[in-house]
Amino acid sequence: MNKINVKKKQILQSKGNLHSQAYIVESGLLRSYTIDENGKEHIFMFGPEGWIVTDYAAADEPCDLYIDALEDSVVIQIEKNTELEIDHKKIVKRMRVLQRRVVMLMSASVIERYAHFISTYPTIAQRVPQYMIASYLGITPEALSAAKSQHLKHLK
Repeated sequence: MNKINVKKKQILQSKGNLHSQAYIVESGLLRSYTIDENGKEHIFMFGPEGWIVTDYAAADEPCDLYIDALEDSVVIQIEKNTELEIDHKKIVKRMRVLQRRVVMLMSASVIERYAHFISTYPTIAQRVPQYMIASYLGITPEALSAAKSQHLKHLK
């Protein structure tokens, strides 16, 4: 276990690495993502304060995800092969969020996905560019703009 300071835009893990690690975010903001064969980024998750960000690749398999810092951050770096008691509630929360996200991507409207994003990550919308939110939701920036307008109308 190692506490490290990470600068904005610093890459902590690259796709294809054979040695993945887990990061507990003390302060700042991380993201995990992949880049497809056309060079398009697809954000898997954001990792704000208190979240764990990792790639669950098996020990002998290459990582599927990049992990980088969207803000200057302080993280606790954990070797994945290290036996460490991580807060069970954090793991369950992360699994629940990812499960809901998969279900949402399969069945929810764009407006429902955006509302879910806002409830899951209430502070992220002000911390990242809109194109990253669109990437996370699997939509275009134009569709995000329309979803935000509809979401605001429902709140009034």
